Amino acid sequence: MNQPEIEKALRILAELKFPREQQNERSALCLLALLHLTPGKSWAKAEAPMIGITPIMDFIREHYGKNYAPNTRETVRRQTMHQFMDAGFALYNPDEPGRPVNSPKAVYQIAPEALELVKHFDTKKWGKKLSEYLSIRKPLAEKYARRRELKKIPVKIKDSEIFISPGEHSQLIKEIIEEFGPNFAPGSVLIYAGDTGEKWGYFDEKALSDLGVQVDSHGKMPDVVLYFKEKNWLLLIEAVTSHGPVNPKRHEELAALFQKSSAGLVYVTAFPTKRAMARYLSDISWETEVWIAENPTHLIHFDGKRFLGPYVE
Repeated sequence: MNQPEIEKALRILAELKFPREQQNERSALCLLALLHLTPGKSWAKAEAPMIGITPIMDFIREHYGKNYAPNTRETVRRQTMHQFMDAGFALYNPDEPGRPVNSPKAVYQIAPEALELVKHFDTKKWGKKLSEYLSIRKPLAEKYARRRELKKIPVKIKDSEIFISPGEHSQLIKEIIEEFGPNFAPGSVLIYAGDTGEKWGYFDEKALSDLGVQVDSHGKMPDVVLYFKEKNWLLLIEAVTSHGPVNPKRHEELAALFQKSSAGLVYVTAFPTKRAMARYLSDISWETEVWIAENPTHLIHFDGKRFLGPYVE
């Protein structure tokens, strides 16, 4: 492994005042990958490619001989790239800011101001450029954070709004709350809405606890939970864009997770289109409901004595 570039990258991270947790070899190597700085290449020739986590790891292995196992992707993403983004040092999906957070096409890029700075590393201008950069670092981070926030999808809840990450999955969650709820559970209260960017996108923990249910961060929550007070129903809704519907196994998981609920449980699978539903038709569990966003005023009932309601054993 070529050490000089790594040692210099570590020095840059230290002088940029990154937390100690990011002043390590992994973060130094990620910085080199962001700059496409191969061994022996001048810092003045640093580049700004758009690059994903796997290509970052490939670059590190090819040029610096460090072979990270595939299961360390999340460590690279959460323990290095997230902090680079939070500092305004790196940009996330600059080519398409609205790209879903779990997209395989997700890419990172060194921020223009950071690129300009590192190009002066190992020169007489470094000290001055570093001071100038540090003086704008906080507002720079805030600027890029605002840019990311503006791409989130607003969801109305009573007289307020919550914001969830962009993407097809989040759009379907939005439609469940704004279309399914008013059509089939009018006056219902949002208890939970998942977010592909943050597991707990919205969670009224007290409201769920008042119904006798307590879950922790390891609980496999459905994508949306609505409480229909008029009928005392708890609607457990899975939004299907990439993952499966409420199949028999998922039905059992949800039943176990919400077994102490004082409200009756209603299981719903939501699809964006009929075409999407067709892929999973054979997997859908009996005693559940199916809602399709492109036909928001209709509901498909899978067997049983009643239409939209809990089943009592």
